[in-house]
Amino acid sequence: MDCRGPLATLPGWLLILLLLLPPPGHQGLALRQGLSTQRIQDLPSVHLSNGSGGEPVTVMTFNFTKIKKSSSSFELRTWDPEGVIFYGDTNSKDDWFVLGLRDGRPEIQLHNHLAQLTVGAGPRLDDGTWHQVEVKILEDSLLLTVDGEEVLRLRQVSGPPATNKPQPIIRIALGGLLFPISNLRLPLVPALDGCVRQGNWLDPQAQTSESTPASSLRSCAVQSQPGTFFPPGTRAEFSLQDIPQPHAEPWAFSLDLGLQLAAGSGHLLALGTPENPSWLSLYLQDQKMVLSSGSGLELDLPLVLGLPLQLKLAVSRVILTQGYKKEILALPALHLGFLLNLWAQPQGFLFLGALPGEASSASFCLDGLWAQGQKLDMDRALRRSQDIWTHSCPQIPSNGTDTTH
Repeated sequence: MDCRGPLATLPGWLLILLLLLPPPGHQGLALRQGLSTQRIQDLPSVHLSNGSGGEPVTVMTFNFTKIKKSSSSFELRTWDPEGVIFYGDTNSKDDWFVLGLRDGRPEIQLHNHLAQLTVGAGPRLDDGTWHQVEVKILEDSLLLTVDGEEVLRLRQVSGPPATNKPQPIIRIALGGLLFPISNLRLPLVPALDGCVRQGNWLDPQAQTSESTPASSLRSCAVQSQPGTFFPPGTRAEFSLQDIPQPHAEPWAFSLDLGLQLAAGSGHLLALGTPENPSWLSLYLQDQKMVLSSGSGLELDLPLVLGLPLQLKLAVSRVILTQGYKKEILALPALHLGFLLNLWAQPQGFLFLGALPGEASSASFCLDGLWAQGQKLDMDRALRRSQDIWTHSCPQIPSNGTDTTH
């Protein structure tokens, strides 16, 4: 909706909601080199995630007095049920706003001198299809529309600005926060594996600067499917103390994973410490999976995509099973002692993907990873590479389709 005059009569936090102006006739520009110097409005789609720490993929600032529109819209696509779409503020202490997803549904958190609230509404948006999201300011109300239907109306959340403050500069952070996660009104895992397109962030005439903390913005895959994708050289680490623990009597531990895509050579997973990361490891090589112990013992299975793969540790052996095929690796008593000790120390880790210092060419997609029958959430990893797609995988490429973010 267009205002009948400048928006200088509205509080700064309210303008944070007016992030994406409807781009009539905008078809998107081809992705060019030098993304860090290109305005985000020019990109056909932008990947929102920048690792697990909640850092935004880009931060823009705007001159409050030059903004003349009071509506915003964009398209969102994600398989991820939780994360930040954007954050905005004029003051990170007492004048901020967050639009995100929780359990797949839109959630607004805001904090200013008129309103402090957290509210969720609308349909689930984590189905991998593009959804149109629109925000409107109508008198003192905020309206949220999804796919053409109004799903939320907040009343008495706007008013005239404080007269003793200068007109502020508005900051917009896409895909992350500009304050500690603990400052949120309701805790939220900020990283969102999702894509935004067809947006024009605020009035381009009002924008004063743009910065990209990452090395560059990333475009999105044309087609995606649910899963977790590890590009070559990426890895994630889980502390063994933070995942389901082995059974005691008899001692047993299991890992189950499903491989949708796999190529190249390198580690899929390993159990170990930072100093010795592969006490037990599963390696991808020449279209087969090689199970190896630190004592040098090995066995292998042909790579079969689409069948669940189980790695089960017992007191004296490791069993690798896929479909009807089963291989057993006997463990020497000395090596078993080292392996069992991993769970008794804080430096015991489950490594996924490339090991520290490894020049790996392996890339793979998991449709799930379970420890002791419980699914692991990649957003809960202790550390992970920012290029991992936590909730999506490229579909099998054809005709040279580029599947990189």
